[in-house]
Amino acid sequence: MDRPPQIFDRRLLRARKATAAGGMPRADFLLEHAADDMAERLSLISRQFELGLDLGAHGRMLSDLLLQTGKIGRMLRGPPVAALAAGSGDVVICDEELLPFASASLDLVVSALTLQLVNDLPGALAQIRRALKPDGLFLAAMLGGRTLEQLRAAFASAEIALTGGLSPRVAPFADVRDLGALLQRAGFALPVADADVLTVTYADPLAVMTDLKAMGASNMLNERRKVPATRALIAAAAEAYRQQFAMADGRVPATFEIVTLTGWSPHESQQKPLRPGSAKTSLSSALSPSAEGGQDGVGD
Repeated sequence: MDRPPQIFDRRLLRARKATAAGGMPRADFLLEHAADDMAERLSLISRQFELGLDLGAHGRMLSDLLLQTGKIGRMLRGPPVAALAAGSGDVVICDEELLPFASASLDLVVSALTLQLVNDLPGALAQIRRALKPDGLFLAAMLGGRTLEQLRAAFASAEIALTGGLSPRVAPFADVRDLGALLQRAGFALPVADADVLTVTYADPLAVMTDLKAMGASNMLNERRKVPATRALIAAAAEAYRQQFAMADGRVPATFEIVTLTGWSPHESQQKPLRPGSAKTSLSSALSPSAEGGQDGVGD
C-alpha cells in the first residue's frame, strides 16, 4: 500500500507537546472548552462504558471530566509521550497513528484536539473503529478548516510583500463535511460531524503566536522552512494582522473551529435506514390535501 503523505513532522510534534506540558495554564482554554462539551455530550447518552481510552491525552483534564459523568468504569489515557502522562491512573504511551489495542477491546474512545495532526487520519479512524467493541462509541473534537484564518491571511500578506512567495505555516485543517465522510469510510454507524466556532480576542497578534507556542502548536509542517521566521517577517505579519482584523478597541480576534465527531461501532441493535422502495406511503400521498379537509385542505 502507498504510504500516506507525511504532512506533519510527528517527531517535532511530540517534542513540542512534551515541552508544552509544563507550560502556561491559560493556553489550555481550547482543551477545556472541548472537554466540557464532550463531557456534556457523554452525560446525555443513556448507557455505561466499562473501558474507555483518552487517545492523544493532554494530561488528565479530559479523562477526569468524563469519569465525573458516572458513565465510565475505567479510563485509560494514551498520551504520545511520557511527559504528558501527568498524575496517577492507567497510562498507555501510544501514537495516534499506531494503536496498541486488540480488536473489539474498548467500549469508548475519546480524543480532544489531537487527531487533526495525524498524517493518516483515515487509517487512524479505521484503527479506532477496529479497537471498539460492537456498539462502542467514538467521540472526538478536532480543529476544523476555519481555525486561525486570520493568522493564515496575515502571514500570507507579509510573505508576499517581503519575499514575493508563500511558505507553509499553518496546518491544513479538514472541512466538517469531509470529516463526516471519513467517519463513514472508516465504517462507523450513525456518524455525525458538527462544528462550533470559537472566537478569542487578544491584546495583539504577538499574543496569539505566544499562546500557540505555549500549546505546542506552532509550525510543525514537514514542508516548513527549516530556519526560524525573521523578525522582519513576524513584525510584518503582526502589522498585517492588525490592519486586516483589529477591532474598535484595538484587540485582535483569533478563530478556532472545533469539529466534534461522533460514531458508533456497528451493532444489530442500532437504528438502520429503511431499504430503498420499502416505504408504505408515497411522498405525493403524504403531501396531498387531507380527505377530511376537502379539496382545498380547509375544513368547513
